Amino acid sequence: METFHLSTAKVKDRKEAKNIFLYATGKTISIFGTAIYSFALGLYVLKLTGSALSFAVTLILGIVPMIIINPLAGVIADKFNKRILVVSMDLLSGILLVTVYLLSNLYGLSLILIYATTLLLTVFTTFFGVGVEAGKPNMVSEKMLMDINSVSKIIDSVSSILGPMLGGFVFAIFDIETFILINGISFILSGLSMLFIDFNLFNHQSNADHSGGKIHLIQDLKDGFQYLFSKKSLMSIFILLITINFFLGFAVTIPLPYFINTILQLGSKEFGMIQGAFPLGMILGAVLVKKATEKISYSNLLKGLSFSLAIFMIISGMPVIPNDLQINPVIVTGFYSAVMFSFGFIIAFIDIPLAYFMQKEIPDEYRGRVLSISISIGKAMLPVAMIASGTLLNYIPAYIMPIAGGILFLLINLRSSNKIKIEINAEKATS
Repeated sequence: METFHLSTAKVKDRKEAKNIFLYATGKTISIFGTAIYSFALGLYVLKLTGSALSFAVTLILGIVPMIIINPLAGVIADKFNKRILVVSMDLLSGILLVTVYLLSNLYGLSLILIYATTLLLTVFTTFFGVGVEAGKPNMVSEKMLMDINSVSKIIDSVSSILGPMLGGFVFAIFDIETFILINGISFILSGLSMLFIDFNLFNHQSNADHSGGKIHLIQDLKDGFQYLFSKKSLMSIFILLITINFFLGFAVTIPLPYFINTILQLGSKEFGMIQGAFPLGMILGAVLVKKATEKISYSNLLKGLSFSLAIFMIISGMPVIPNDLQINPVIVTGFYSAVMFSFGFIIAFIDIPLAYFMQKEIPDEYRGRVLSISISIGKAMLPVAMIASGTLLNYIPAYIMPIAGGILFLLINLRSSNKIKIEINAEKATS
């Protein structure tokens, strides 16, 4: 009997390793294709219209529908087979882009076609993303759940560095239609990779209990909110993530590029180096986060991370406080690169364990809805913060934004950090 259990465990370990490999392969192919395509599409729209507004509309169509559709995607993910949902969305994205490639060769690539494609692609990728996030705890064991989240974050970070570089290089050689075809093929390959993932390998709750049921959107969403509000630990995480999203948008996302380009007047090369430091920090954070959470109480670690985030917000405004000092551009570039690297590192240490905790704690029948509600409200905070920050920059000195934002974030955390009691320990999870 013991030999049988050992044999079964080995088979399950091999299937788990296969799941992680297929997930990483599919995500890498898809995310790099999308990163290259998105960069090239931005260049093409600006070249086609010469209008910043047209470019902004393209960006909005890639963000706003995702915020609106996420809750519906969560309901669908909870009600239906996640593998079918994930694979079909990838394949639909691929078929859409291949169709657009054929249409653009016949009739040309118009702005209306670009807008329609971006909107549909956002819908498909939103359903895909929620399905994958809700399905991760069934793809891998608890001890590997943080690992797969780290792998995901590393792939995202590497693509954000290399995507624009490859996009710019390829854009100089190929036309936009080729980009569309490449991204379409990448989605299809990603879908085929996801097809062979076992989404029920560690499914301790039978899908028959909650999948395939009728959708009652309002009631289903209400149930998701009620579950979220009934769990104090989840609500604490929910509020923390909303706060972080808002203050990063308010104190960093808008003011920092303004400092660098307008006040300090650094070149595009320096700006690129500073921006590239953020994903590098995330990569290092993703590599180290599991070992750190195994040795340190995460509740205590989270307090330190939140405090550090506030301090880095505050010091990011220091170089542009009015003074008579002439700071060397190399020093300024190094300073802001270090700040952005630190932001990336801290965010990885916050995002990955909290995603792990939520995926582990929320049962299958609520996971899609609760995660999608969290994502939607969290993402909705970012444009609100960006609009508020951008408006205030017209009326008050620029350095006030990160300093005031950092101080407010620090005060909020001093008040609320003691309420967050989250322990994340992979060793305990498997014992």
